[in-house]
Amino acid sequence: MNTILGTKLGMSQIFNESAQAVPVTVIKAGPCRVVQIKTAQKDGYEAVQLALETARSAKVGRALAGHFAKAGVDPSPHLVETQVEDSEQFEPGATIDVEAVFQEGVRADVTGVSKGKGFQGVMKRHNFSGQCASHGNHKKHRAGGAIGACATPSRVFRGKAMPGRMGAQRTTVLNLEVVKVLPEEGLLLLRGAVPGPKGGLVLVRRAVKAGG
Repeated sequence: MNTILGTKLGMSQIFNESAQAVPVTVIKAGPCRVVQIKTAQKDGYEAVQLALETARSAKVGRALAGHFAKAGVDPSPHLVETQVEDSEQFEPGATIDVEAVFQEGVRADVTGVSKGKGFQGVMKRHNFSGQCASHGNHKKHRAGGAIGACATPSRVFRGKAMPGRMGAQRTTVLNLEVVKVLPEEGLLLLRGAVPGPKGGLVLVRRAVKAGG
């Protein structure tokens, strides 16, 4: 198993052996329950479905409720599927804890939904420097400027940096160092920041590009 679901609790800092402050993100990782097992003989690939345990059961439809009941697992609002090398070593209803996936010193990729910023201008959204504050500029200091391309090609190219909706997108941060694993509390401490707000759902997996 190389993947686990969790909840972002926020950022903190710890001190290493050299008495240096290390910024870390604290994640309540797992426990997760195995809901379904996919096999190469039946489904064409090896995978496991995981559900994140929550304080109370989720309200789901009848079809999904039967899916959870078949595995003997309480319904959860969070259900993901991850590929594994050998799915036969898992069984429905089994528990996956954080210490079974991560150890200190390894690298992890974290996927979450970034904070939504709403409709933003080009200075905040694309880091534009803005226009000058003198020489006759009248209430256009934060505007993006002209976007026209004259008679040729007489159109605006797709992807032009312009104002628009910012944030609230699925984002992945690669190669974060696992600083500490606390099995008793089910906590995972990663060096650096991860996407999403406090209390947001995150998917943590072993780094795909472990070399950095």
